[in-house]
Amino acid sequence: MAYAPYIYTIGALFFALAQFFTPVKGKSSTLRRLRVQQIFGALALVLTGAFMFTTRGNEWIACLTIAAILQLYTAFRIPQEEAKEKQ
Repeated sequence: MAYAPYIYTIGALFFALAQFFTPVKGKSSTLRRLRVQQIFGALALVLTGAFMFTTRGNEWIACLTIAAILQLYTAFRIPQEEAKEKQ
């Protein structure tokens, strides 16, 4: 599929924009650290799209794995920290 990298990169860009413009609901340093990790993971997703165009092999898979782990970790930890801060 020659158009798959284009579709992925456009989706990753929109996802990164959504992550970047989502407001932080708390003021703790842990939430700020998790937010930075979340934005870094979103940028890694965009970087994966660039790797799909520039590399010959499957090197982009390593970047995608790192980004997915960061996104998964922050998706669980941010709500926990927000609930803890709310109490």
